[in-house]
Amino acid sequence: MLTFVGRGWGCARALAPRATGASILVVPGSRPALTFGAARESWATDRLYSAADLKEKLDMSRFPVENIRNFSIIAHVDHGKSTLADRLLELTGTIDKTKNNKQVLDKLQVERERGITVKAQTASLFHNYEGKQYLLNLIDTPGHVDFSYEVSRSLSACQGVLLVVDANEGIQAQTVANFFLAFEAQLSVIPVINKIDLKNADPERVENQIEKVFDIPSDECIKISAKLGTNVESVLQAVIERIPPPKVHRKNPLRALVFDSTFDHYRGVVANVALFDGVVSKGDKIVSAHTQKTYEVNEVGVLNPNEQPTHKLYAGQVGYLIAGMKDVTEAQIGDTLHLHKQPVEPLPGFKSAKPMVFAGIYPVDQSEYNNLKSAIEKLTLNDSSVTIHRDSSLALGAGWRLGFLGLLHMEVFNQRLEQEYNASVILTTPTVPYKAVLSSSKLIKEYREKEITIINPAQFPDKSKVTEYLEPVVLGTIITPDEYTGKIMMLCQARRAVQKNMMFIDQNRVMLKYLFPLNEIVVDFYDSLKSLSSGYARDKAHSIGKAMCERLKDCLPRQLFEIAIQASIGSKIIARETVKAYRKNVLAKCYGGDITRKMKLLKKQAEGKKKLRKIGNIEVPKDTFIKVLKTQSSK
Repeated sequence: MLTFVGRGWGCARALAPRATGASILVVPGSRPALTFGAARESWATDRLYSAADLKEKLDMSRFPVENIRNFSIIAHVDHGKSTLADRLLELTGTIDKTKNNKQVLDKLQVERERGITVKAQTASLFHNYEGKQYLLNLIDTPGHVDFSYEVSRSLSACQGVLLVVDANEGIQAQTVANFFLAFEAQLSVIPVINKIDLKNADPERVENQIEKVFDIPSDECIKISAKLGTNVESVLQAVIERIPPPKVHRKNPLRALVFDSTFDHYRGVVANVALFDGVVSKGDKIVSAHTQKTYEVNEVGVLNPNEQPTHKLYAGQVGYLIAGMKDVTEAQIGDTLHLHKQPVEPLPGFKSAKPMVFAGIYPVDQSEYNNLKSAIEKLTLNDSSVTIHRDSSLALGAGWRLGFLGLLHMEVFNQRLEQEYNASVILTTPTVPYKAVLSSSKLIKEYREKEITIINPAQFPDKSKVTEYLEPVVLGTIITPDEYTGKIMMLCQARRAVQKNMMFIDQNRVMLKYLFPLNEIVVDFYDSLKSLSSGYARDKAHSIGKAMCERLKDCLPRQLFEIAIQASIGSKIIARETVKAYRKNVLAKCYGGDITRKMKLLKKQAEGKKKLRKIGNIEVPKDTFIKVLKTQSSK
């Protein structure tokens, strides 16, 4: 009995019984079709390669530039990007068609646990259409706003996108944001209306929304159900017909853009590259335009979706490259690679990511400092949008101040540290950066500039030395049913937001645009957000200070004297809690007698506590700081 397993190039693997130990691969060519099962998948057969030989035999030169399509899938969270990617992989024979194909490209544990895409993933699909063999390079991107940097990087390697919209939910905030990323990059946009199988699906309403908001004719929309596989073939057809091939030159010297990278403990840096000019092969000597270091290429290949080594990669193709980069700082996202002694003009690269939320991160045990440092460096290679500043705390020791694109980004980074590097860390309450315009000439001389950026609350300058404070603001897009418009506008006004635009995208839905102070939406704008604010808005300072004092009161061990816990802004006390003292019952031996005797004993006890309060020291346990400072995930 032979078992057929779908593989790259739209081929089938025929596995002979274990006793024979034989393994052959059927590689597509031009003639007979192989059909089996209800799926009715077919592959044409021409040449036979053994599994061991495939790595040496895979020839990417058989795909001319005009037969290459590079595209991404973009959408709002949970609109079905990864499910559509699964169906495309199945339809092209890249993977088996089984019931277990869920989030095939989501390889991280955190992605499968949360059911979201965190890291953009690449897969090369081989598809036969109208007698021609096409190479389709697919990049599945995240949908959450915190990972929009991943989306923008992925689009640099593409000529078109599939804009997926839920037939039930319609256009949502991140649909708009991702569309404009693609629009600014001048990419072809193919609107795909997904989940038409749902009971409340209304694809006609969504078509009208797409036409009104994005000015894309409704007849260009493709209606599918990625879950059931309905009409997914039309998506592949549209990719080939509507997305242009890359504009590249294979005869020019090599020019490759590093648009993503991962770190392998044994092979070093695995760089994802898009070739804009030339050819690269194993054994070539390449140079980084950023560091000017020279490397020898150990391996090149495509992702299918797992690594598939090839002889060469050609201009217009997207693949991976391993060149013995052992130091995580050597692989810069946005770097240009070229051949040794054949320098080229570097590609534009990417705008650096702008961190919006900062948090302190410290090892639970200071002996683990170097291990945590190594883990953070390797993880930031995979996620270059994280910024790192060294930091230290009297209570928690040496650590770092990390900048993230948002709260979910911060939580995912922490989870990946724990899962992938077995790191145990303390993560402090998130804050947003502020700017202060200094009035003190002494401080201006110290900082060498009049306007400073503050990312650590401990470095916040006193108001008497500052002309004004500046806070970051963001343009927020809210799409809502019109019956909730009034309540949402009141909520926005309460968060000090300024309305910029209001537009009806259909008969029932409104798109609002507001300018928000970032601190107001980082705190608890969404019910699902779990972190407390560390902002400095005066109108909320009392409640935040009181909450911190209460948490510290619950964590501090009681002493023989009262402990006053105060929250202050500058010299003004805004909240206070008191930890009651342990009190010995000095009247225990007084059985009756004159009241003056009892009063004398109580007065003596009070004087002793007053004296002890002046000279007594409070030893604050480390776990108290951890409990007070860390993000309250259970809140």
